[in-house]
Parts: sequence; structure tokens; C-alpha cells
Amino acid sequence: MKVNPRRLPFYVTLFLFVLLFGFGSVRYTGFFSVQVFLNLLIDNAFLIVVAIGMTFVILSGGIDLSVGAVVALTTMISAALVEHHGWSIGVVVPLVLAIGALFGLMMGVLIQVFQIQPFIATLGGMFLARGLCYLISIDSISITDPVYTALSQHKIFVGGGNYVSPSVVIALAVFAAAAWLAHCSRFGRTVYALGGNERSALLMGLPVARTRVLVYVLSGLCSALGGVLVTFYMLSGYGLHAQGMELDAIAATVVGGTLLTGGVGLISGSVVGVLLLGVIQSLITFDGTLSSWWARIAIGVLLCLFCLMQRFLGRTQRGASLPPPGTHKPAQRSDAGAKDAAPSALIMQSHALPPFN
Repeated sequence: MKVNPRRLPFYVTLFLFVLLFGFGSVRYTGFFSVQVFLNLLIDNAFLIVVAIGMTFVILSGGIDLSVGAVVALTTMISAALVEHHGWSIGVVVPLVLAIGALFGLMMGVLIQVFQIQPFIATLGGMFLARGLCYLISIDSISITDPVYTALSQHKIFVGGGNYVSPSVVIALAVFAAAAWLAHCSRFGRTVYALGGNERSALLMGLPVARTRVLVYVLSGLCSALGGVLVTFYMLSGYGLHAQGMELDAIAATVVGGTLLTGGVGLISGSVVGVLLLGVIQSLITFDGTLSSWWARIAIGVLLCLFCLMQRFLGRTQRGASLPPPGTHKPAQRSDAGAKDAAPSALIMQSHALPPFN
């Protein structure tokens, strides 16, 4: 059976997850259980949501370094409004989601309209969001609201005494919606086309500018939703929450098979990437003798290996697409004809490529 080279990193990630989970099942007593797997989802539900938003950004050829800071800002705003002002969860959650979307809109406008590099624009957004956290409070704000507490402690049983949290249900719903949006909608196809070849997307008449702004709006919305899930998980707001989460989201996305240059990747790959990072942390926890920093070391090694794999696969595909020397002689034509034919050939090539794969 022929394997699509573009999806090979995803299959490798899935294989590594199964391999590590199997190793833990053999090595540690009690590791092989449904609840341990469900705990991976419970402990990483917020990261799954943030990584999904990051996937759309990277698929479009961009990057977003502000997601962790937006998560922290969301927790601070939620905690301050609930604890200090007595607002209800029904008002706070829509408000912080709107704030996250507006923050992403600001990033998208800076990148698209003012032509600022995504790395610089979102780096500035990261500092801005972290600074706003400390304007609210320099200390942690505990959430004692009974609704938040009930949602944090609520268990949804799935049979056999196993359970998940409401955050897992929300994360899975976001995954299903994102998968449909990426692979079954015009917006998703435009995102893949934008990341694959922006010039081709423009020649095809696709709304490149609008799509680039919208992917950052979507990333900001997912970050804010991730912050809501963090408040359920931590029952507090703090400016130091989610430190380094932007790097975890990027690592999970890349390890899941999304190409850093854009245009190639799967939403499901990012979810499996998050689970792979989670199972590494679980193995270290079950061992009990290793420092938690070994998880960072393992993630760094995996990230480097997957970047090398993507580089190798890219060279292999480019080499396979070139005809053997001497087998094709291009037809002679005038310079004017070549200039007129180039856009048409580029459009035909863009239509020949699948919008996502």
C-alpha cells in the first residue's frame, strides 16, 4: 500500500504514541487502562484547543507567539470579573471569547494590512497580553464561584467507571468543528492554498487578505477558549499561567505533521501530537525518579527529528517531480508568449494540486 509522503509524519507520530503507550503499559503497573488514556485528554484539553488554533495559523504560512499570553489574560479577566465584581459565568465566558477574537483580529490586521512579519507582530502581542495580566493583578486570583467549582469537579462517566471532564467534551467538539472547517469548507481550502502558494491563491481569485486575518481571529478565539478551560482546570487566574504554551502548541502541531512553511497538515495530527507530548509526561510521572525537565528534552529531540523529516521529504518530493535529464525539451517561444503563459500555467498547476492532503 502506497503511503502519501505528506502524511508520513502524521503516521510516524501516531506510531510513536502507540509505541510509548505500549511501553508504559509493559513497564508500569496500572498504566494500561482506559482511564490513563482519558487522563491524557483531561490534562491536555486546553492545549488541544490552543494547538488547533495554531494549526490553522501554521497551515496559512504564519506563526502565533501570543497564544499562551492570551490564555493567561483570559484567566485573569475571568477570575477578576467573577471574584471581584460578581459577574456570572454566562456573561464572563462570551466576553473573554470576544476579547480573544478581537486580540487575534488586531494581530491579523498588523500582519496583513501593515505587512509586519508574523513573528514580530505576535511577539509584541505576547508582551502586550502578559503586561495586561499584571495591570489586573500581580498576584494569583483564586476562583471560588460555585458554578466554576462544580464544572471543575464534574465527571462525565463513559462506562466501566471511567470518566472525562466537561473540558474534554468541549475540546472534542472544537476538534470536530475544526476538522470540518479545514477539510470541508471553502475557508479551509483557502487556508491550504494560501500556505501552499500565496501567488497562486491570488491568481485563482481567492480571498487571501480576509483569510489571513481570519486565521489569527480563529487562533485568538481558540486561545481564549483554552484560557476558559484553564480556569476550569486550575480554578484561578494568574499572569504566569500558560508560560511556554505557545511553544508546546507549535511543537505539537509540527510533531503532528503540519509543515512549518504552510500548506500541508491535518487537524487530527495536532491532536495526536498533543497526546504524544502528554504520554511522555505521563511516563516520567509514573517512573517517579526522573526530573520533569526530561519531558522538555524529549520534546526538543522529537521536534528536531520531525523538522529534519519534513526537510528530507520536501527534497524527495522536489526531486521526484523533476523529469530525468534529457527526456524533455521545452518548446521554443517568444518572451512575450512566455510572460502571457506563465500566469495561466501557474493557475492550472494550482488547480491540479489538491487543496489539502
